[in-house]
Amino acid sequence: MASQVFDVIISGGGPTGSMLAAELRLHDVDVLVLERDERPSPLARSLGLHARSIEILDQRGLLDRFLELGTRYPQVGTFAGIAAPHPVDLDSAHAYILGIPQTITDRLLEEHAVELGAQLRRGAEVAGFEQDDDGVSVDLVDGTRLRSRWLVGCDGGRSLVRRQLGIAFAGEAATTEWLLGEVEVTASADDIAAISAEVRKTHRGFGIGPAAGGLYRAVVPAATVAEDRSVPPTMDEFRARLRAYAGTDFGAHAPRALSRFTDATRLAERYRSGRVLLAGDAAHVHPPLGGQGLNLGIQDAFNLGWKLAAELDGWAPDGLLDTYESERRPVADDVLTLTRAQSVLIAPEPGPQAVRRLFTELMGFDDVSRYLAERISGTGIRYELGGGSELVGKRLRDLPLTDSRLYERLRDGRGLLLDRTASLSAEEWAGRVDAVVDPGAPLDARAVLLRPDGYVAWAGDDQHDLENHLTRWFGRPQ
Repeated sequence: MASQVFDVIISGGGPTGSMLAAELRLHDVDVLVLERDERPSPLARSLGLHARSIEILDQRGLLDRFLELGTRYPQVGTFAGIAAPHPVDLDSAHAYILGIPQTITDRLLEEHAVELGAQLRRGAEVAGFEQDDDGVSVDLVDGTRLRSRWLVGCDGGRSLVRRQLGIAFAGEAATTEWLLGEVEVTASADDIAAISAEVRKTHRGFGIGPAAGGLYRAVVPAATVAEDRSVPPTMDEFRARLRAYAGTDFGAHAPRALSRFTDATRLAERYRSGRVLLAGDAAHVHPPLGGQGLNLGIQDAFNLGWKLAAELDGWAPDGLLDTYESERRPVADDVLTLTRAQSVLIAPEPGPQAVRRLFTELMGFDDVSRYLAERISGTGIRYELGGGSELVGKRLRDLPLTDSRLYERLRDGRGLLLDRTASLSAEEWAGRVDAVVDPGAPLDARAVLLRPDGYVAWAGDDQHDLENHLTRWFGRPQ
Protein backbone atom coordinates (compact mmCIF):
# COMPACT_ATOMS: atom_id res chain seq x y z
CA MET A 1 0.00 0.00 0.00
CA ALA A 2 1.37 3.39 -0.99
CA SER A 3 2.13 5.79 1.84
CA GLN A 4 0.40 8.70 0.10
CA VAL A 5 -3.29 8.69 -0.71
CA PHE A 6 -4.31 11.15 -3.40
CA ASP A 7 -7.73 12.71 -3.66
CA VAL A 8 -7.86 12.03 -7.41
CA ILE A 9 -5.67 10.11 -9.81
CA ILE A 10 -6.12 10.96 -13.47
CA SER A 11 -5.02 8.36 -16.01
CA GLY A 12 -3.93 10.26 -19.10
CA GLY A 13 -2.07 13.55 -19.38
CA GLY A 14 -3.59 14.92 -22.58
CA PRO A 15 -5.66 18.10 -22.78
CA THR A 16 -8.66 16.57 -20.98
CA GLY A 17 -6.53 15.25 -18.12
CA SER A 18 -4.61 18.50 -17.75
CA MET A 19 -7.75 20.63 -17.82
CA LEU A 20 -9.40 18.44 -15.21
CA ALA A 21 -6.32 18.52 -12.98
CA ALA A 22 -6.26 22.33 -13.12
CA GLU A 23 -9.98 22.58 -12.30
CA LEU A 24 -9.53 20.30 -9.30
CA ARG A 25 -6.52 22.29 -8.07
CA LEU A 26 -8.63 25.46 -8.01
CA HIS A 27 -10.39 23.75 -5.09
CA ASP A 28 -7.19 22.45 -3.40
CA VAL A 29 -7.78 18.86 -4.47
CA ASP A 30 -4.64 16.70 -4.21
CA VAL A 31 -4.37 15.37 -7.77
CA LEU A 32 -1.89 13.13 -9.57
CA VAL A 33 -1.80 12.81 -13.36
CA LEU A 34 -0.32 9.59 -14.76
CA GLU A 35 0.89 9.77 -18.36
CA ARG A 36 2.12 6.66 -20.16
CA ASP A 37 4.42 8.46 -22.61
CA GLU A 38 7.85 9.55 -21.47
CA ARG A 39 7.63 12.78 -23.48
CA PRO A 40 4.91 14.78 -25.23
CA SER A 41 3.84 13.66 -28.70
CA PRO A 42 5.34 15.74 -31.53
CA LEU A 43 2.22 15.20 -33.67
CA ALA A 44 -0.54 17.82 -33.70
CA ARG A 45 -3.75 15.82 -34.10
CA SER A 46 -5.94 18.87 -33.52
CA LEU A 47 -5.32 22.28 -35.08
CA GLY A 48 -7.80 24.60 -33.45
CA LEU A 49 -10.10 25.63 -30.62
CA HIS A 50 -13.77 26.53 -30.97
CA ALA A 51 -15.60 29.45 -29.39
CA ARG A 52 -16.81 27.65 -26.25
CA SER A 53 -13.33 26.32 -25.48
CA ILE A 54 -11.91 29.81 -26.04
CA GLU A 55 -14.49 31.16 -23.56
CA ILE A 56 -13.38 28.55 -21.03
CA LEU A 57 -9.77 29.68 -21.39
CA ASP A 58 -10.90 33.27 -20.86
CA GLN A 59 -12.92 32.31 -17.78
CA ARG A 60 -9.78 30.85 -16.23
CA GLY A 61 -7.39 33.63 -17.24
CA LEU A 62 -5.50 31.53 -19.80
CA LEU A 63 -6.59 33.07 -23.06
CA ASP A 64 -3.73 35.55 -23.50
CA ARG A 65 -1.22 32.68 -23.46
CA PHE A 66 -3.10 30.94 -26.27
CA LEU A 67 -3.73 34.06 -28.34
CA GLU A 68 -0.02 34.86 -28.29
CA LEU A 69 0.78 31.52 -29.95
CA GLY A 70 -2.30 31.04 -32.13
CA THR A 71 -4.05 32.62 -35.09
CA ARG A 72 -7.63 33.89 -35.14
CA TYR A 73 -9.74 32.81 -38.09
CA PRO A 74 -13.00 34.70 -38.71
CA GLN A 75 -15.35 31.74 -38.60
CA VAL A 76 -16.85 29.69 -35.79
CA GLY A 77 -16.81 26.24 -37.33
CA THR A 78 -17.03 24.44 -40.63
CA PHE A 79 -19.50 21.73 -41.58
CA ALA A 80 -18.01 19.04 -43.84
CA GLY A 81 -15.61 21.67 -45.17
CA ILE A 82 -18.43 23.60 -46.85
CA ALA A 83 -17.65 27.26 -47.36
CA ALA A 84 -20.53 29.30 -45.95
CA PRO A 85 -21.13 32.93 -44.96
CA HIS A 86 -20.16 33.75 -41.41
CA PRO A 87 -23.33 34.05 -39.25
CA VAL A 88 -23.85 37.58 -38.01
CA ASP A 89 -24.03 38.58 -34.35
CA LEU A 90 -23.13 35.19 -32.90
CA ASP A 91 -23.69 35.24 -29.13
CA SER A 92 -20.05 35.16 -28.06
CA ALA A 93 -17.29 37.65 -27.43
CA HIS A 94 -15.01 35.08 -29.07
CA ALA A 95 -16.76 34.33 -32.35
CA TYR A 96 -13.75 32.86 -34.13
CA ILE A 97 -11.66 29.72 -34.41
CA LEU A 98 -8.26 29.90 -32.76
CA GLY A 99 -5.79 28.07 -34.96
CA ILE A 100 -3.24 26.48 -32.66
CA PRO A 101 -1.51 23.08 -32.92
CA GLN A 102 -2.47 20.53 -30.28
CA THR A 103 1.15 20.25 -29.24
CA ILE A 104 0.97 23.84 -27.98
CA THR A 105 -2.48 23.39 -26.44
CA ASP A 106 -1.25 20.31 -24.57
CA ARG A 107 1.82 22.15 -23.29
CA LEU A 108 -0.05 25.23 -22.11
CA LEU A 109 -2.74 23.22 -20.31
CA GLU A 110 -0.13 21.00 -18.68
CA GLU A 111 1.86 24.03 -17.53
CA HIS A 112 -1.32 25.56 -16.10
CA ALA A 113 -2.14 22.40 -14.12
CA VAL A 114 1.39 22.13 -12.74
CA GLU A 115 1.46 25.83 -11.84
CA LEU A 116 -1.66 25.25 -9.76
CA GLY A 117 0.00 22.36 -7.93
CA ALA A 118 -1.01 19.23 -9.84
CA GLN A 119 1.57 16.43 -9.85
CA LEU A 120 2.45 14.87 -13.21
CA ARG A 121 4.33 11.60 -13.66
CA ARG A 122 5.45 10.71 -17.16
CA GLY A 123 6.35 7.16 -18.14
CA ALA A 124 3.73 5.94 -15.65
CA GLU A 125 1.41 3.48 -17.38
CA VAL A 126 -1.66 2.16 -15.58
CA ALA A 127 -1.88 -1.66 -15.63
CA GLY A 128 -5.12 -2.02 -13.67
CA PHE A 129 -7.04 -0.94 -10.58
CA GLU A 130 -9.38 -2.13 -7.85
CA GLN A 131 -12.01 -0.01 -6.17
CA ASP A 132 -13.80 -0.34 -2.86
CA ASP A 133 -16.13 1.80 -0.77
CA ASP A 134 -13.34 4.15 0.29
CA GLY A 135 -11.27 4.59 -2.85
CA VAL A 136 -9.29 3.08 -5.69
CA SER A 137 -5.99 1.19 -5.71
CA VAL A 138 -4.14 1.83 -8.97
CA ASP A 139 -1.42 -0.52 -10.19
CA LEU A 140 1.27 0.65 -12.61
CA VAL A 141 3.13 -1.45 -15.16
CA ASP A 142 6.35 -1.04 -13.15
CA GLY A 143 4.73 -2.69 -10.12
CA THR A 144 3.98 0.49 -8.17
CA ARG A 145 0.65 0.60 -6.36
CA LEU A 146 -1.00 3.97 -5.69
CA ARG A 147 -4.12 4.85 -3.77
CA SER A 148 -6.71 7.57 -4.38
CA ARG A 149 -10.23 8.43 -3.36
CA TRP A 150 -11.30 8.74 -7.02
CA LEU A 151 -9.91 7.71 -10.40
CA VAL A 152 -10.71 9.43 -13.71
CA GLY A 153 -9.92 7.76 -17.01
CA CYS A 154 -8.75 10.35 -19.54
CA ASP A 155 -6.76 7.68 -21.34
CA GLY A 156 -8.13 7.92 -24.87
CA GLY A 157 -10.28 5.90 -27.20
CA ARG A 158 -8.61 2.59 -26.28
CA SER A 159 -9.08 3.43 -22.60
CA LEU A 160 -7.87 0.71 -20.25
CA VAL A 161 -9.95 2.29 -17.49
CA ARG A 162 -13.16 1.97 -19.50
CA ARG A 163 -12.36 -1.57 -20.61
CA GLN A 164 -11.57 -2.76 -17.08
CA LEU A 165 -14.85 -1.28 -15.85
CA GLY A 166 -16.65 -3.31 -18.52
CA ILE A 167 -18.52 -0.25 -19.76
CA ALA A 168 -20.00 -0.83 -23.22
CA PHE A 169 -18.64 1.38 -26.01
CA ALA A 170 -21.49 1.18 -28.47
CA GLY A 171 -21.36 2.55 -32.00
CA GLU A 172 -19.78 1.76 -35.34
CA ALA A 173 -16.40 0.14 -35.89
CA ALA A 174 -13.92 1.77 -38.23
CA THR A 175 -14.58 1.35 -41.95
CA THR A 176 -12.09 3.95 -43.18
CA GLU A 177 -8.62 4.84 -41.98
CA TRP A 178 -6.44 7.84 -42.72
CA LEU A 179 -2.70 8.30 -42.39
CA LEU A 180 -1.49 11.53 -40.84
CA GLY A 181 2.07 12.76 -41.07
CA GLU A 182 4.19 15.83 -40.56
CA VAL A 183 7.11 15.59 -42.97
CA GLU A 184 9.72 17.49 -44.91
CA VAL A 185 9.09 17.78 -48.67
CA THR A 186 11.10 18.66 -51.78
CA ALA A 187 8.19 19.79 -53.95
CA SER A 188 7.53 23.52 -54.26
CA ALA A 189 4.78 25.21 -52.27
CA ASP A 190 2.98 26.20 -55.49
CA ASP A 191 2.99 22.65 -56.85
CA ILE A 192 1.76 21.23 -53.55
CA ALA A 193 -1.11 23.73 -53.35
CA ALA A 194 -2.16 23.14 -56.95
CA ILE A 195 -2.08 19.35 -56.71
CA SER A 196 -3.89 19.32 -53.37
CA ALA A 197 -6.66 21.56 -54.72
CA GLU A 198 -7.15 19.28 -57.72
CA VAL A 199 -7.24 16.07 -55.66
CA ARG A 200 -9.69 17.55 -53.16
CA LYS A 201 -12.23 18.18 -55.90
CA THR A 202 -13.04 14.47 -55.75
CA HIS A 203 -11.37 13.24 -52.55
CA ARG A 204 -12.10 15.46 -49.55
CA GLY A 205 -10.38 13.02 -47.22
CA PHE A 206 -7.04 14.11 -48.72
CA GLY A 207 -5.10 17.21 -47.78
CA ILE A 208 -1.59 18.61 -47.52
CA GLY A 209 -0.42 22.01 -46.33
CA PRO A 210 2.25 23.87 -44.35
CA ALA A 211 2.80 22.99 -40.69
CA ALA A 212 5.02 24.38 -37.96
CA GLY A 213 8.78 24.26 -38.30
CA GLY A 214 8.85 24.35 -42.10
CA LEU A 215 7.22 20.92 -42.37
CA TYR A 216 4.12 19.87 -44.28
CA ARG A 217 1.13 18.15 -42.72
CA ALA A 218 -0.54 15.55 -44.94
CA VAL A 219 -3.66 13.45 -44.50
CA VAL A 220 -4.39 10.63 -46.94
CA PRO A 221 -6.78 7.64 -46.88
CA ALA A 222 -5.10 4.34 -46.03
CA ALA A 223 -5.44 1.22 -48.17
CA THR A 224 -7.19 -0.72 -45.38
CA VAL A 225 -8.06 -0.42 -41.71
CA ALA A 226 -5.08 -1.65 -39.72
CA GLU A 227 -5.59 -4.43 -37.18
CA ASP A 228 -3.52 -2.53 -34.60
CA ARG A 229 -3.98 1.19 -35.07
CA SER A 230 -1.56 1.97 -32.25
CA VAL A 231 1.28 0.97 -34.61
CA PRO A 232 2.17 4.01 -36.75
CA PRO A 233 2.50 3.65 -40.53
CA THR A 234 5.91 3.38 -42.11
CA MET A 235 7.27 6.14 -44.30
CA ASP A 236 7.10 3.82 -47.30
CA GLU A 237 3.39 3.18 -46.64
CA PHE A 238 2.75 6.90 -46.26
CA ARG A 239 4.51 7.79 -49.51
CA ALA A 240 2.73 5.02 -51.38
CA ARG A 241 -0.68 6.37 -50.34
CA LEU A 242 0.31 9.92 -51.35
CA ARG A 243 1.27 8.63 -54.81
CA ALA A 244 -1.99 6.64 -55.07
CA TYR A 245 -4.09 9.79 -54.57
CA ALA A 246 -1.92 12.64 -55.83
CA GLY A 247 0.32 10.91 -58.36
CA THR A 248 3.34 12.11 -56.39
CA ASP A 249 4.72 11.77 -52.89
CA PHE A 250 5.91 15.42 -52.96
CA GLY A 251 9.39 14.23 -52.04
CA ALA A 252 8.19 13.52 -48.50
CA HIS A 253 10.96 12.50 -46.11
CA ALA A 254 12.28 12.98 -42.56
CA PRO A 255 8.94 12.60 -40.76
CA ARG A 256 8.52 14.35 -37.43
CA ALA A 257 5.59 12.06 -36.67
CA LEU A 258 3.32 9.54 -38.40
CA SER A 259 0.00 8.28 -37.10
CA ARG A 260 -3.34 6.70 -38.02
CA PHE A 261 -6.94 7.65 -37.27
CA THR A 262 -10.28 6.19 -38.33
CA ASP A 263 -13.97 6.93 -38.61
CA ALA A 264 -14.85 4.73 -35.61
CA THR A 265 -17.79 6.35 -33.81
CA ARG A 266 -18.58 5.17 -30.29
CA LEU A 267 -20.11 6.45 -27.04
CA ALA A 268 -19.65 4.99 -23.56
CA GLU A 269 -22.83 3.58 -22.07
CA ARG A 270 -21.98 5.19 -18.74
CA TYR A 271 -19.52 7.85 -17.59
CA ARG A 272 -19.21 6.57 -14.03
CA SER A 273 -18.89 3.31 -12.16
CA GLY A 274 -18.53 3.72 -8.40
CA ARG A 275 -15.49 5.86 -7.71
CA VAL A 276 -14.21 5.77 -11.29
CA LEU A 277 -15.23 8.24 -14.02
CA LEU A 278 -14.50 8.69 -17.73
CA ALA A 279 -13.82 11.88 -19.68
CA GLY A 280 -12.66 12.89 -23.14
CA ASP A 281 -11.92 10.23 -25.74
CA ALA A 282 -12.24 7.52 -23.10
CA ALA A 283 -15.97 8.30 -23.15
CA HIS A 284 -16.49 9.09 -26.84
CA VAL A 285 -14.67 8.75 -30.17
CA HIS A 286 -15.60 10.00 -33.61
CA PRO A 287 -13.99 11.15 -36.86
CA PRO A 288 -12.21 14.52 -36.60
CA LEU A 289 -14.62 16.26 -38.98
CA GLY A 290 -15.48 19.68 -37.56
CA GLY A 291 -12.50 19.54 -35.18
CA GLN A 292 -14.60 18.87 -32.09
CA GLY A 293 -12.79 16.05 -30.30
CA LEU A 294 -10.23 17.98 -28.26
CA ASN A 295 -12.79 20.72 -27.56
CA LEU A 296 -15.31 18.16 -26.33
CA GLY A 297 -12.77 16.73 -23.89
CA ILE A 298 -11.80 20.13 -22.49
CA GLN A 299 -15.47 20.91 -21.94
CA ASP A 300 -16.02 17.53 -20.24
CA ALA A 301 -13.26 18.39 -17.78
CA PHE A 302 -14.69 21.86 -17.17
CA ASN A 303 -18.07 20.35 -16.29
CA LEU A 304 -16.66 17.58 -14.09
CA GLY A 305 -13.96 19.42 -12.14
CA TRP A 306 -16.02 21.53 -9.76
CA LYS A 307 -18.56 18.76 -9.18
CA LEU A 308 -15.92 16.19 -8.21
CA ALA A 309 -14.20 18.79 -6.03
CA ALA A 310 -17.51 19.46 -4.24
CA GLU A 311 -17.93 15.73 -3.64
CA LEU A 312 -14.45 15.53 -2.15
CA ASP A 313 -15.00 18.61 0.01
CA GLY A 314 -18.21 17.16 1.42
CA TRP A 315 -20.68 19.85 0.41
CA ALA A 316 -21.98 18.43 -2.87
CA PRO A 317 -25.77 18.12 -2.92
CA ASP A 318 -27.19 14.66 -3.58
CA GLY A 319 -26.87 13.78 -7.24
CA LEU A 320 -24.57 16.67 -8.20
CA LEU A 321 -21.81 14.39 -9.46
CA ASP A 322 -24.31 12.38 -11.49
CA THR A 323 -25.22 15.51 -13.45
CA TYR A 324 -21.81 15.22 -15.12
CA GLU A 325 -23.02 12.24 -17.12
CA SER A 326 -26.60 13.47 -17.58
CA GLU A 327 -25.31 16.77 -19.01
CA ARG A 328 -22.24 15.76 -20.97
CA ARG A 329 -23.27 12.44 -22.49
CA PRO A 330 -26.09 14.01 -24.58
CA VAL A 331 -23.60 16.64 -25.80
CA ALA A 332 -21.24 13.90 -26.97
CA ASP A 333 -24.13 12.05 -28.60
CA ASP A 334 -24.95 15.23 -30.54
CA VAL A 335 -21.33 15.56 -31.69
CA LEU A 336 -21.43 11.98 -32.93
CA THR A 337 -24.55 12.85 -34.93
CA LEU A 338 -22.79 15.84 -36.49
CA THR A 339 -19.69 13.86 -37.44
CA ARG A 340 -21.74 11.02 -38.91
CA ALA A 341 -23.57 13.53 -41.08
CA GLN A 342 -20.33 15.18 -42.19
CA SER A 343 -18.83 11.78 -43.02
CA VAL A 344 -21.65 11.25 -45.50
CA LEU A 345 -21.20 14.69 -47.05
CA ILE A 346 -17.51 14.18 -47.85
CA ALA A 347 -18.08 10.84 -49.59
CA PRO A 348 -17.29 11.03 -53.35
CA GLU A 349 -20.34 9.07 -54.59
CA PRO A 350 -23.05 10.95 -56.54
CA GLY A 351 -25.71 10.63 -53.83
CA PRO A 352 -23.70 12.18 -51.01
CA GLN A 353 -22.40 14.85 -53.39
CA ALA A 354 -25.98 15.78 -54.32
CA VAL A 355 -26.82 16.18 -50.64
CA ARG A 356 -23.65 18.22 -50.21
CA ARG A 357 -24.74 20.63 -52.94
CA LEU A 358 -28.12 21.00 -51.22
CA PHE A 359 -26.44 21.66 -47.86
CA THR A 360 -24.21 24.25 -49.50
CA GLU A 361 -27.29 26.14 -50.68
CA LEU A 362 -29.01 25.86 -47.29
CA MET A 363 -25.97 27.17 -45.46
CA GLY A 364 -26.31 30.37 -47.43
CA PHE A 365 -29.22 31.20 -45.09
CA ASP A 366 -28.02 32.93 -41.91
CA ASP A 367 -30.35 30.91 -39.64
CA VAL A 368 -28.98 27.62 -40.97
CA SER A 369 -25.37 28.79 -40.81
CA ARG A 370 -25.91 30.06 -37.26
CA TYR A 371 -27.60 26.82 -36.15
CA LEU A 372 -24.72 24.65 -37.34
CA ALA A 373 -22.07 27.09 -36.09
CA GLU A 374 -23.56 27.09 -32.58
CA ARG A 375 -23.67 23.30 -32.49
CA ILE A 376 -20.11 22.85 -33.73
CA SER A 377 -18.61 25.64 -31.60
CA GLY A 378 -20.39 24.53 -28.42
CA THR A 379 -22.00 27.91 -27.81
CA GLY A 380 -25.48 26.49 -28.44
CA ILE A 381 -25.35 23.92 -25.63
CA ARG A 382 -28.24 24.12 -23.18
CA TYR A 383 -28.42 21.75 -20.24
CA GLU A 384 -31.85 20.65 -19.05
CA LEU A 385 -31.82 22.36 -15.66
CA GLY A 386 -35.49 23.35 -15.41
CA GLY A 387 -36.69 26.85 -14.60
CA GLY A 388 -38.83 29.34 -16.47
CA SER A 389 -36.18 31.66 -17.88
CA GLU A 390 -34.72 30.97 -21.31
CA LEU A 391 -31.31 31.76 -19.83
CA VAL A 392 -31.34 28.77 -17.47
CA GLY A 393 -29.12 25.96 -18.72
CA LYS A 394 -27.18 28.19 -21.11
CA ARG A 395 -23.76 29.71 -20.66
CA LEU A 396 -23.50 33.50 -20.67
CA ARG A 397 -21.22 35.30 -23.06
CA ASP A 398 -18.69 37.64 -21.50
CA LEU A 399 -20.37 40.84 -20.31
CA PRO A 400 -18.91 44.24 -19.42
CA LEU A 401 -19.39 45.15 -15.76
CA THR A 402 -18.90 48.45 -14.02
CA ASP A 403 -15.41 47.69 -12.73
CA SER A 404 -14.44 44.54 -14.67
CA ARG A 405 -16.05 41.98 -16.95
CA LEU A 406 -17.98 38.81 -16.25
CA TYR A 407 -15.36 36.22 -17.19
CA GLU A 408 -12.77 37.87 -14.98
CA ARG A 409 -15.09 37.22 -12.03
CA LEU A 410 -15.10 33.47 -12.76
CA ARG A 411 -11.32 32.96 -12.54
CA ASP A 412 -11.32 31.17 -9.17
CA GLY A 413 -13.78 28.43 -10.14
CA ARG A 414 -16.57 29.45 -7.75
CA GLY A 415 -20.21 30.15 -8.50
CA LEU A 416 -21.32 33.73 -9.08
CA LEU A 417 -24.46 35.69 -8.24
CA LEU A 418 -24.75 38.61 -10.66
CA ASP A 419 -27.37 40.88 -9.12
CA ARG A 420 -28.88 43.92 -10.80
CA THR A 421 -31.43 44.44 -7.98
CA ALA A 422 -28.96 45.08 -5.12
CA SER A 423 -31.41 43.20 -2.89
CA LEU A 424 -30.32 39.55 -3.13
CA SER A 425 -27.79 37.65 -1.02
CA ALA A 426 -25.72 34.48 -1.25
CA GLU A 427 -23.79 35.27 1.92
CA GLU A 428 -24.55 31.92 3.57
CA TRP A 429 -22.76 30.22 0.66
CA ALA A 430 -19.65 32.42 0.88
CA GLY A 431 -16.57 30.52 -0.27
CA ARG A 432 -18.61 28.60 -2.82
CA VAL A 433 -20.42 31.53 -4.46
CA ASP A 434 -19.18 35.07 -5.07
CA ALA A 435 -21.56 38.00 -5.50
CA VAL A 436 -21.42 40.99 -7.83
CA VAL A 437 -23.96 43.80 -7.55
CA ASP A 438 -24.14 45.76 -10.80
CA PRO A 439 -27.47 47.45 -11.65
CA GLY A 440 -26.11 48.43 -15.07
CA ALA A 441 -25.04 44.97 -16.20
CA PRO A 442 -26.35 44.26 -19.76
CA LEU A 443 -28.32 41.20 -18.69
CA ASP A 444 -31.75 39.98 -19.80
CA ALA A 445 -32.75 39.17 -16.22
CA ARG A 446 -32.91 40.88 -12.86
CA ALA A 447 -30.26 38.53 -11.52
CA VAL A 448 -28.59 35.24 -12.45
CA LEU A 449 -26.80 32.51 -10.53
CA LEU A 450 -23.88 31.06 -12.48
CA ARG A 451 -22.29 27.72 -11.77
CA PRO A 452 -18.46 27.54 -11.72
CA ASP A 453 -18.56 26.39 -15.36
CA GLY A 454 -20.38 29.57 -16.38
CA TYR A 455 -23.82 28.04 -17.00
CA VAL A 456 -26.91 29.77 -15.65
CA ALA A 457 -28.47 27.77 -12.79
CA TRP A 458 -31.17 30.32 -11.92
CA ALA A 459 -32.57 33.64 -13.11
CA GLY A 460 -35.05 35.91 -11.35
CA ASP A 461 -35.37 38.30 -8.41
CA ASP A 462 -36.90 36.26 -5.55
CA GLN A 463 -34.60 35.59 -2.57
CA HIS A 464 -36.39 32.42 -1.46
CA ASP A 465 -36.28 30.96 -4.96
CA LEU A 466 -32.59 31.89 -5.20
CA GLU A 467 -31.84 30.08 -1.93
CA ASN A 468 -33.56 26.95 -3.19
CA HIS A 469 -31.30 26.94 -6.23
CA LEU A 470 -28.21 27.78 -4.19
CA THR A 471 -28.95 24.70 -2.09
CA ARG A 472 -29.57 22.58 -5.19
CA TRP A 473 -26.22 23.44 -6.77
CA PHE A 474 -23.99 24.49 -3.84
CA GLY A 475 -25.27 22.44 -0.93
CA ARG A 476 -26.67 23.49 2.41
CA PRO A 477 -25.85 26.95 3.74
CA GLN A 478 -22.76 27.10 5.90
